[in-house]
Amino acid sequence: MDKERKVYPGRTAAVTPLGVAEKMEKILQENSSSESAVLTKKNIFREYGEAILIAVILALFIRTFVVQAFKIPSGSMKPTLLVGDHILVNKFIYGIKIPFSDITLIPFKKPKRGDIVVFKFPEDPKKDFIKRVIAVEGEKIQIRNKKVYIDDKPIDNPYGTFLDPHSIPGGAQPRDNLGPVTVPPDSFFVMGDNRDHSYDSRFWGCVKLSELKGKAFIMYWSWDKVNSGVRWRRLGQLVY
Repeated sequence: MDKERKVYPGRTAAVTPLGVAEKMEKILQENSSSESAVLTKKNIFREYGEAILIAVILALFIRTFVVQAFKIPSGSMKPTLLVGDHILVNKFIYGIKIPFSDITLIPFKKPKRGDIVVFKFPEDPKKDFIKRVIAVEGEKIQIRNKKVYIDDKPIDNPYGTFLDPHSIPGGAQPRDNLGPVTVPPDSFFVMGDNRDHSYDSRFWGCVKLSELKGKAFIMYWSWDKVNSGVRWRRLGQLVY
């Protein structure tokens, strides 16, 4: 006869009880679920991080090479541009520059008379100015009693606005009488449309092409601070 297997008090039987096995399986499942939850959270954070990184890179690329937003802070370009106008500037129309430098990698074309351009202020490169191109390299410009002459011929400039009927002699300041001045190579001469209230090339000289940032082309927002309201009619207007 087979001998019975004795179970002594205080000692564990060789056979594992069914309840313990179920508990162990449950613990393993819970650990597996916890690990999956942690991995899922990590994946979500990773996806968000990648999306944010891509968005930042695209924004920097667009701002550097394609288009940049600017706000008009003064009235030197009235009535074309008003204080509180927000505009977009085409940065690649004149060429592609090396990022964070003034070196043009691929030139496309040069600004022409009538273009409204944004450029680094020659006297303080940290500031950006916006004016209208009046003369380009090689042209001779002269101003006589507010009238502009290019190569000894008067030009028709419908954008220029004069609010002061008085003409200041050239010996006092160059606002109304200047030159003749020949625009040097790789440069251009600019003036504000609000001719009697614009600090421009008449006072500080020509702008170098290397300081050019782009051409204004559309108005996307306009806020009238005086009347605390949006100038709805100006939204979407082309700038020219």
